[in-house]
Amino acid sequence: MTKMQAWVKALRLRTLPLSLSGIVLGSFIAKSADFWDWKVFVFALCTTILFQIVSNLANDLGDSIKGTDNNERIGPMRSVQSGLISIKEMRNAVVFTSILSFISAAILIYFGTKGFTYAILWVYVGLAILCIIAAITYTVGKKAYGYNGLGDIMVFLFFGIVSVMGVYPLYAKEINWLLLLPASSIGLLSAAVLNLNNMRDRVNDAKSNKRTLVVMMGANAAKIYHALLILIALVCMLIFLSKGTQTTAFIGLIPFILLLLHVRKVLATKDPKEFDPELKKVALSTFAISVLTSIGLMVG
Repeated sequence: MTKMQAWVKALRLRTLPLSLSGIVLGSFIAKSADFWDWKVFVFALCTTILFQIVSNLANDLGDSIKGTDNNERIGPMRSVQSGLISIKEMRNAVVFTSILSFISAAILIYFGTKGFTYAILWVYVGLAILCIIAAITYTVGKKAYGYNGLGDIMVFLFFGIVSVMGVYPLYAKEINWLLLLPASSIGLLSAAVLNLNNMRDRVNDAKSNKRTLVVMMGANAAKIYHALLILIALVCMLIFLSKGTQTTAFIGLIPFILLLLHVRKVLATKDPKEFDPELKKVALSTFAISVLTSIGLMVG
């Protein structure tokens, strides 16, 4: 692996569809209600991608510094762990991408908050700063929240609630509290992806003093928790769609068939290595739910 390949690997581009799910869904729910702005959509996508890249690079940095990325880890080798990228280089990359993400967020806020009061504008500025801080401190720092069982709730909030509920007002100039349902659905599914990752790495995480929820609750309880995340996500999306008039939007529920089969496999899995291919299934299914629901809303 060359150094350039190591950098591309560090970006973990496969994580981007999941991070975009909430933004895409929130945006097209707005469009279905005749609220739209291409500038908001483009910069919302750019900002979300950059936030995710900051998180990926910081995760590589933090886990390497703490020794969690080691030869006993089941997942793919990280870039700093491989030795091709130094800690200093990765730290500089985190700073650089953080600056880029804030610039993109500032442009998004500029276009999206026109007509809002300055108080609302500063709320969005605060959210942007919180997103960057959350992306970095998941694994970086002495009090990294990913090492203290808070990763799941943070993923739920930022991938679900903040993404869907945060982007919608930038189009509509109003809050729609009904969107808590699809926002929760995307957030729960995103937490399920993290839970799978933590189930795969449970043994090594425990040895490295990374106290994820899976480490705290144990393997069997983590499986039940995983099933609940997906089932509650299904219920939330079903209730939201049932309150609308576009029956075509129900096509967004199709990927849940694959997710229910996935739950069956997870409950029967004993070897942690078998969780690794399931990560892609849940991440892509979540993105598919977002895209198909959006399409259904547009053609309905």
